[in-house]
Amino acid sequence: MRANEVLTPQERDRLLQRSDFKAWSMVLMTWALTFGILWLVGTYPSILTLVLAWVVLPGRQLSLAVLMHEAGHGSLFKTRALNHWVGQWLCALPTLGDLHAYARGHTAHHKFAGSHEDPDLPNYQAYPISRESLYRKWRRDLLGTTGLKLLRALASGTSSQMTRETHGSRHLVAKQIVVHLVLIATLSAMGIGWTWFVWMFTFLTSYMWVVRLRQVGEHAVVTNLYDPDVRLNTRTVEAPFWQRYLLAPNNVNYHMEHHFMAGVPCYNLPKLRALLKQKGFLDDVPVVSGYGQVLKMAVAQ
Repeated sequence: MRANEVLTPQERDRLLQRSDFKAWSMVLMTWALTFGILWLVGTYPSILTLVLAWVVLPGRQLSLAVLMHEAGHGSLFKTRALNHWVGQWLCALPTLGDLHAYARGHTAHHKFAGSHEDPDLPNYQAYPISRESLYRKWRRDLLGTTGLKLLRALASGTSSQMTRETHGSRHLVAKQIVVHLVLIATLSAMGIGWTWFVWMFTFLTSYMWVVRLRQVGEHAVVTNLYDPDVRLNTRTVEAPFWQRYLLAPNNVNYHMEHHFMAGVPCYNLPKLRALLKQKGFLDDVPVVSGYGQVLKMAVAQ
């Protein structure tokens, strides 16, 4: 079902409104929290602060990846130039991604979602899986095996950690290195240069676990993965605030709404969901109230 069959032109126009203020707020807040977490670890190094960073920092890294995703859709900022520059240099490259490759690969996911041609199917089509299989995936994520595999793939030409697209921007690895040198220099100016290793260790371990959970929450064990109806092949998780902060920043949990109308900026997705509820479009859609419920659904009984 198309958006113009459910929403009026006026409603669609309101939802599609982009705000540079909201976009910059999300980007700057993500970086402010990131530097705040690393400052805390650098100033008060201890097992407690390191564990805190290991738990909280992945959500900020995912926040950057989500903002890259929004910029790839052209829906974060008002202008193409800002979407491309901020999405690439402040969001994609710090998380070893590439905006342009991601946008190309992600277009295919939207085009073929709900079919056997969806290029992202390997991320979620096997679920539900056994508890033992799930725990093996978690061990690979949390012990860094998944992250090191990603680094090897990036070194060999795979350009993004969020898409299967393999042809990246020109001099991609050099750009990623430059961005990380700037990050190291900034942290060094704060007197905490060594915390870059905390950033990278987290990225290679707990962040990989969070990314896997996001993938499972969006499309795994849905009503019908191979039905073109977005209500059947995609899921929204109505998670509490603490879960959204740690696991689903920038409204990425509203994934069904995103597939329903991909041009809606992430900061407008809660409005879209409320409107769809009001119109009865979601009356028969099962409510998933948190990522704990997602994990229960992901395990074969």
